[in-house]
Amino acid sequence: MLYGIAAAMAALLLTAALSALLRMFALRFGVVERRRVRPVPLLGGVAVVGGTAFVAGVGDWTDVAPLGPEAGRVLVAGIGVAVLGLVSDLWTVPLAVRVAGVVGAAALTVPYDELGLSAGVLAVAWIVFAVHAFDSLDRADGVMGTVGVITAFALSGCAAAEIMDGLAALLSVLAAALTGFLMRGWPPARIMPGRCGALFAGFVLASAVVLVQAGREAGPGLGAGLALTAVASADAVLVFVSRRRAGRALLRSAPDHLVHRLRRVGLTGQGVTVVIGVAAFAGAVVGLLIDLRWVGAGAAWWVAGAVALVAVVGCVRPVPVSRPRRPYPFPSPGTRGGAARGSGSPRPPYRPVRPRPQAPDGLMGAGRG
Repeated sequence: MLYGIAAAMAALLLTAALSALLRMFALRFGVVERRRVRPVPLLGGVAVVGGTAFVAGVGDWTDVAPLGPEAGRVLVAGIGVAVLGLVSDLWTVPLAVRVAGVVGAAALTVPYDELGLSAGVLAVAWIVFAVHAFDSLDRADGVMGTVGVITAFALSGCAAAEIMDGLAALLSVLAAALTGFLMRGWPPARIMPGRCGALFAGFVLASAVVLVQAGREAGPGLGAGLALTAVASADAVLVFVSRRRAGRALLRSAPDHLVHRLRRVGLTGQGVTVVIGVAAFAGAVVGLLIDLRWVGAGAAWWVAGAVALVAVVGCVRPVPVSRPRRPYPFPSPGTRGGAARGSGSPRPPYRPVRPRPQAPDGLMGAGRG
């Protein structure tokens, strides 16, 4: 008990300190994501991964809170996915490469001895879907971190109930690290998790869902997994349905996510985060109650109905796709008058400035005195 409190406090403070340090580093070297007209540092995910890995690794190394083989594999594979996300933040990485990396990491963590080969393959596919669904939540300040904190706390309770102490300790440390990140990631965010933090948090949470629910019956396991990831699933389904309905490419970025729709309703950035956090809390409570066997698996149908309702209501009116905005700052280097050189825009003709006619000597100030 005392170690759990100390580990949570250490992960929270360490991640908050790393976020402040990496923010200065990112601003110094230009590692930023240009949202609207302000650059936001992108290395918040490195702080989350560093805080989680350090505290969990110290607990395992000192045998105070050993992770065990399953949680250890999840942490190591999650760090590998985070490195892939960091490379994606710094350079352009094709989606196929990111998916292949997540598939390889998920294949190392799925318990095939409990699920079997066919169910294990389906679990790998679901982990890939959940990881990229969590990544898509990072479209507004603080949303991914808030959902991750709530889901990690609920999953740590599920793991503790299943006597999976190592996994429960890892999830508690992750929840504390995400809380420390939110001290600087709450809207308006001063640092962003980027793909590094989003892929790491999504992978650890999705893999934990599979490990916790692997030994259970299919109905309660699927119901609890759906409820625990309800918000991310709702956003992914909404984006898929709306883009198919509008005839747009599925991989083309557009302001059609759940956070964009809530902003168009009139909510502020803080309001969007609070509303999505309340929805994530409701789903997490239902998933925890199903896992504890306090309610039946049929309670998950209410969550599935809510996800379907969000998808239907969100797709009633098509979302206008706005033109991409010019990157910050304006004008960009190597431009004149805001138009890029060599871009095909005609340069305005040069007009020399004509000197003003001056009055003859002796007439300036005539009439005075």
